[in-house]
Amino acid sequence: MTPPRVIAIDGPAGSGKTTTARAVAQALGFAHLDSGALYRAVTLAALDLGADAGAARVLAAVEQTRAGLVRVGGGFRPEVGGVDVSQAIRSDRITQRVSAISALPAVRDWVNRELRAAAAAHPVGVVLDGRDIGTVVFPDAPLKVFLTATPEERAKRRLTQEGRTVDRESLDRASRQLQSRDSADSSRAVAPLRPAPDAVVLDTTSLSFAEQADQVVQHARKVFTQLDIAQRPG
Repeated sequence: MTPPRVIAIDGPAGSGKTTTARAVAQALGFAHLDSGALYRAVTLAALDLGADAGAARVLAAVEQTRAGLVRVGGGFRPEVGGVDVSQAIRSDRITQRVSAISALPAVRDWVNRELRAAAAAHPVGVVLDGRDIGTVVFPDAPLKVFLTATPEERAKRRLTQEGRTVDRESLDRASRQLQSRDSADSSRAVAPLRPAPDAVVLDTTSLSFAEQADQVVQHARKVFTQLDIAQRPG
């Protein structure tokens, strides 16, 4: 089977996966498929219906609200109840519960099926970001990238992105929260956070956003050029 035109970008919270994936997708003409947004949409649906205890109730809430990623133009957006929830899923209420809900095996299975179906149906190619895209969702992706940075640098970026004050107290608090999230994601029994054996590991601590996105684009162009050559007949 021909490998799907998929770029898998994984990494811990605050490593810039989503913004990098968007930039890479735009540079290559691919679609950005945000797995984190899908998990957050699932969490929002569950919380709104008071159904965040147990996978069966969570998935029932997903079905009732038709939560998921909807293809719009060349990309995808998260919806719950037919409403665009791109902003709502970034609230603290969702952030506090998404890790626990996304750790439920049945929920992960559902999300993975949705991501694979969306990627398979896209006519050009997709860039996905998350924590287990290269290890579980698309282990055969032609290009896997694992982004990382120090907790303090990730905290600084997150505070800046959210428009919050970057002082020592805020930085220390955000850094501790990220390290706690790292520990939870790395030690969970199902699909723990870790780089795939063949992933390109990219430490972005000292890189600008433009530099880290450009490095991924360069890797992608090399990989897909080689893949296209290999697939030519004769």
